[in-house]
Amino acid sequence: MKEIKGGITAVRGIRASGISCGIKKTGKKDLALIVSEAEASAAGVFTENRVKAAPVILSQKNIKNGRARGVIVNSGNANACTGNTGYRHAGEMMNLTAKSLGVSPEKILVASTGVIGDPLPIEKIKKGIPVLVKKLSKAGGIDAAEAIMTTDIVPKITAVEYKYGRESIRIGGIAKGSGMIYPRLATMLAFITTDIAISPKLLNSALKESVDKSFNMITVDGDTSTNDTVLVLANGLAGNKMIANRNSKEFALFVEALNHVTTALSKMIVKDGEGATKFVEINVKKAKNFEDAKKIALSIANSNLVKTALFGEDPNWGRVVSAAGNSGVKFDPDKIRVSIGEVVVFKNGSGVKVDWERKVRGVMRERDITITLDLGIGHEDAKVWTTDLSYDYVKINGSYRS
Repeated sequence: MKEIKGGITAVRGIRASGISCGIKKTGKKDLALIVSEAEASAAGVFTENRVKAAPVILSQKNIKNGRARGVIVNSGNANACTGNTGYRHAGEMMNLTAKSLGVSPEKILVASTGVIGDPLPIEKIKKGIPVLVKKLSKAGGIDAAEAIMTTDIVPKITAVEYKYGRESIRIGGIAKGSGMIYPRLATMLAFITTDIAISPKLLNSALKESVDKSFNMITVDGDTSTNDTVLVLANGLAGNKMIANRNSKEFALFVEALNHVTTALSKMIVKDGEGATKFVEINVKKAKNFEDAKKIALSIANSNLVKTALFGEDPNWGRVVSAAGNSGVKFDPDKIRVSIGEVVVFKNGSGVKVDWERKVRGVMRERDITITLDLGIGHEDAKVWTTDLSYDYVKINGSYRS
C-alpha cells in the first residue's frame, strides 16, 4: 500500500467540484459536489446525537438501498433544528442535484455543516448546483475539500493505492472538522471514495469497523454534533471480482487500506482542532478489555484539566491519574504506570522522582505528545487522539455566530 495524491478524485470514475454560492459572508467556497460516473455501493455512519439535522435524516433514508451516485454538501449552515422547512430544503438540494445529473433523487446523499438554527439560504444553493455540475472534474477534489470547511484552517485530504493480484485499488478521502460542539456548532464530515467492487452489506460492515478505530477514537472537546456524517462510495471501476465474503483476504486488505485513510483523516481533524497547539495521543495499555481501555483514554482526553495542563506545558500527571479514576472503570491505582513521552512519572501508587525540567518539561514543549497509562491487568490496548485547550479555542467558539 502506498499513499498517492488526488484525494477523492484519485479514484477511477470520481469527479468533484467546489464553489462559493454566497452562504458564507467571507465569500469562501461553501458548496461541494462529489459524483461517481458509475452507480456505487454506498454506506454511511451518522451522528448518535438525538437531535439530528435534516440532511442527516434524509441521507439515512436514502442510503438504506445501499446504492448512490453522488453527494451534495454545503458549509456555513447546518440546516439543523430548522423543522419541516429544513427537511424540505434538504430535499430540494437532493432533487435539483439529481435532476442536474440525470439520476434518480434517492441516489443522491446530502450533508450540511455550520451554524445551527438558521434557515438554509436555499435559493443561493439552488443557483449554485448547476454551476457545480458544470465544474465537475478530476481536479475538483481540492475544491470540494475547501468547500466543506468551516473553522478548519487547512483542507483534509488523503488517498492510498494497493494491489491485489492484477488489480490496483484506490481509496481517497476528504474531511472537515476542528471542534465537535453542539448546539452551537455542527462539525465533522468525511467523504470517502473507492473504485473497488464490494457489496453494500460488506461496505457498510467495513466502514463501521473502520470508524470505530478512527473517527470514534478522536476528541477535540467531547461534544457530538447534530450533523456528523461519514459516507463512502465504491463504484467497482477497479475491475476486481465483487467482494462478497467477509472472511476473504480481499476484504481484509480493503479494510486495512480503509483504516489507513480514516485514521489519517482523523488525525488531521485533531491536529486542526480549534485553537490547538498540541496533538496528543492517549495510549491506555494492558486493560481487561478494549472498551475499558477506550473509556479510560477518552476520560483523560476529555478532561479540561488535563487539556489545560497540556496547553500550559505543565507535566501534571495527577490530573491524568484523576481523570482515569473518574472513568468508571475498576482498576488498582497501585498497579498503574503513567508515562509522559518515554518518561515514567507515576508507578506503585506514587510519583517518580525525575529531572522534571530536563526530561519532562522538554517533552511537554513538543507539538506532538504521547501520554501512556499502563493498567497492568490485561492484554487490551486503546489509543485516543486529542488536543490541548487553549485561549484561542474560547475565542473561536465565543464568537462563532458573529
